[in-house]
Amino acid sequence: MTAIKNMLMSSVIFWVAWIVIPLIMEVIPTVGNFIILLKRRIMKKKYKPLSHYPEVSLIVPVYNSAETLYACVQSIYQSNYPKDKIFVLLVNNMSKDNSFEIYSKCQKDFPNLSINWMNSKQGKSKALNLALFNCQGKYIIHIDSDGMLEPDAIRNIVTMFENEPEVHSLTGTVLTNPELIDQTNRCALRLLQKMEFGEYCQAFLSGRNFQSELNSIFTLSGAFSAFRKSAIMKTQLYNTDTLCEDTHVTFQVRFQMKKRVALCPNAIFFVDPIESLNKLYVQRQRWQSGELEVLHMFRKDKMNIGRSFFKDFVMRILVYDHTFAFPRMIWYFAIICLAFINYPMKLIVTSLVFLFFLYSMANFLLYICIILFLKDFPYLRKYYARKWYLIFLLPLFNFIVFWFRFAGIINSTRKTRTWRTRDLHEEWNDFKQVVMHDFAGAHRVLEKIRDEVNTSE
Repeated sequence: MTAIKNMLMSSVIFWVAWIVIPLIMEVIPTVGNFIILLKRRIMKKKYKPLSHYPEVSLIVPVYNSAETLYACVQSIYQSNYPKDKIFVLLVNNMSKDNSFEIYSKCQKDFPNLSINWMNSKQGKSKALNLALFNCQGKYIIHIDSDGMLEPDAIRNIVTMFENEPEVHSLTGTVLTNPELIDQTNRCALRLLQKMEFGEYCQAFLSGRNFQSELNSIFTLSGAFSAFRKSAIMKTQLYNTDTLCEDTHVTFQVRFQMKKRVALCPNAIFFVDPIESLNKLYVQRQRWQSGELEVLHMFRKDKMNIGRSFFKDFVMRILVYDHTFAFPRMIWYFAIICLAFINYPMKLIVTSLVFLFFLYSMANFLLYICIILFLKDFPYLRKYYARKWYLIFLLPLFNFIVFWFRFAGIINSTRKTRTWRTRDLHEEWNDFKQVVMHDFAGAHRVLEKIRDEVNTSE
């Protein structure tokens, strides 16, 4: 009887630890996310079409952007917004390539578009601030030079601003470029890029869409964000002491100015897909480190979990992304230990299969929502719909990204802030050196013990 009781107790503990926790932390919130997004799509706000076209300024930071700058400016020129209402500022941050020649070519090829060049030698944040002081018009849009605007993006951004006066800052929907993904020759890399595309769709058309509905957007995308000029010029502008100046300016608008930040889901900006797993590792580490920096700068005096967890969405994000990162790490490694403490392998495998099923079902719900939000973009909708198998691949991709982000947490606690972070190869070489050093030390100790034992009296 005691043996049966112990077996039942161990099974209950096992299923609570391996199923209930992920269910509460990830699956159930996704179901709630799906319900809210479905409501948002069905009860979509109907905006009045623009009766006039306010002047807008587009800031494009340039750093060795010769390969992508022309396509970026061309996408601005091809926008369905009056050319005489667009003022483009290319802010050069000490480029060493022929970016200026590309600018000259753009001036020649797009004579109806006001394109201006500015030089800065103070880093990206100060370059952006310099551009802000030289902008004109009612709205300011910031895009990266390695991406392309969807033709209706500017019009949709301005339309939302004009119809929602309480919104002072917007982030557009950033997606990786499907055409570039299909042009990738290596199968493994192309599959990685497709998973990244699915992740971006979930992050913006699901995650930030949901956050926008609840007025809880954590950060404006640095690749594509927009501001009322009257709002951004009242902030402290872009901060130079953090890797995530986009998150910092978001916090200024939200918490210092008490203004609303939202997503414009039908304003799309295409960025280049990731070039390698190394690049993905470096990128996610940098994002994670910058996020921690901004949280510390703004919330260091308000870190009361008991008081703020249910009231402050930033505290919830901090607890989920950072505080729970270490238990999640232990949770992942524990599976290796279960086989050595008499847990049946069948039970372990069954639980993992069931977890995979839960995550896949959650991805399926998001898949449906994303297809609904892509209704106005038939090509993108068809492309995404045909990638239905990502439902089953994204759990693996998210698992990999978790470890990349976790490395960012660890490295940010023991290193000085830098834009250049170590890639996978460098991390692996350091790991091998540490292991070799530790084993060499252990080997020396064993040799001394062996010599002492074998020494004759």
